[in-house]
Amino acid sequence: MPWEDKAILFSILLVYSSSQVLASGEIQEDGQCAELNNTRWQEYRQQRVRVEVQYLLLTRRNPDCAQKFDQDSVGKPTSYFNTSRPTKVIIHGFSALGRKPSWVTDLAQALLGAQDANVVVVDWIYGASFAYNLVVENYKEVALQISVLVNQLQQKHGCRLESFHLIGVSLGAHVAGFVGTMFEGKIGRITGLDPAGPMFKGADTSDRLDPTDALFVDAIHTDSDHFGISIPVGHVDFFLNGGMDQTGCARSRFASMYGYVICDHMRALHVYMSALNGTCQLTGIPCASYEDFLKGSCVDCGVFKGRCPAIGLQEKSGIATSPVPQQQKVFLLTTSSAPFCAHHILLTLEVSPLDKSAEVEVTLTTWSQGTEHHFRLKTEATVYRTVLAHPVALCQIDSIRLRNTGARLYRQGDIHVKSVCVSELPLRSHEAPLCVNDIDIRRGVPWSHDFVQVCGTS
Repeated sequence: MPWEDKAILFSILLVYSSSQVLASGEIQEDGQCAELNNTRWQEYRQQRVRVEVQYLLLTRRNPDCAQKFDQDSVGKPTSYFNTSRPTKVIIHGFSALGRKPSWVTDLAQALLGAQDANVVVVDWIYGASFAYNLVVENYKEVALQISVLVNQLQQKHGCRLESFHLIGVSLGAHVAGFVGTMFEGKIGRITGLDPAGPMFKGADTSDRLDPTDALFVDAIHTDSDHFGISIPVGHVDFFLNGGMDQTGCARSRFASMYGYVICDHMRALHVYMSALNGTCQLTGIPCASYEDFLKGSCVDCGVFKGRCPAIGLQEKSGIATSPVPQQQKVFLLTTSSAPFCAHHILLTLEVSPLDKSAEVEVTLTTWSQGTEHHFRLKTEATVYRTVLAHPVALCQIDSIRLRNTGARLYRQGDIHVKSVCVSELPLRSHEAPLCVNDIDIRRGVPWSHDFVQVCGTS
């Protein structure tokens, strides 16, 4: 849609939304907490899709009891909205059964725990339910209604556009993107949590989330082979475990519906909330592809002048470069459960030339936790590299074990290992890898080495 048409539609909705949609958002004065809507069963049977938006407000003064909210609420003494604080806007996505999203309160509280802000929840469940293709037809109207609210908060109450941070989940990410389009990219930040892929991958940038929609756009991808989008849509795009299959999610269709269908898609949300809680830092390494990342071809964050981007609320994800590169893919590995943090360990194995193919199992052990990898060795190569997800830092690795496991499929006898080295990514020039040299490993006879390390305070 050309910008001129959007401007006309925006002007029309400015009048319409102020009187119709937002009229339902009067502040409750009886102490009752506002709730997100649920689509009624009769409406579900009739498959009636309608756009009806309400806004809920949560702050540190009312983290557990949402207020209904609109631009007219701001000046009332009962409103918790503070114009001097940043505003986070949560936008949910498609709901096949019309049920209110159960995660909204958890995300709002995680945001409030990380920053003193206004958290505005956009409830458009009536328009987000039933047939996906019909919902996609309506998402721009939802974005326009949100734009009216933002415009009123800016024009009447002095809120700066840079102070708005829109957080969209799935289809909600593209709703946020269209809001950003309406403001010509002057919104402060948009975060897309596994932005929806179906009907958007081939869409024009004006119809989906893209880097021009805000001063900074970041996205987390966890299900790009099914419900999520596979292309970068922000300044920085975090592809967790390659952006597709997530550790801990079921790989069998005989598992629960959530475990097989939804788990990968919703992992972006849960990882984001975990990052907000600050248990550990989730940082990514820039690389052209996930395959190159796993091969150890990308080992630092030079494109960002050494500062790797991190998931969370750090300004520009912690990136120091200016201007920020656009559509920069970054990759990271996670564990299967919260807090999802893993240390990226680069494992490098160099062997003497082989007469026959072989297989070597390498295990890194910390206390009772072990990380295992199998190298398949070929006659034409002598150096092998891979990136592993280990639960603790390099300096806490207790031992390394090698086993020549090629008894059946691989016929090589003894293997001479010139060196086996472990480093932590991103590589830093002042940190030397841990290496063990000149090892002979016989078939079926394990070899191990204990490390004696002291963790520094860097």
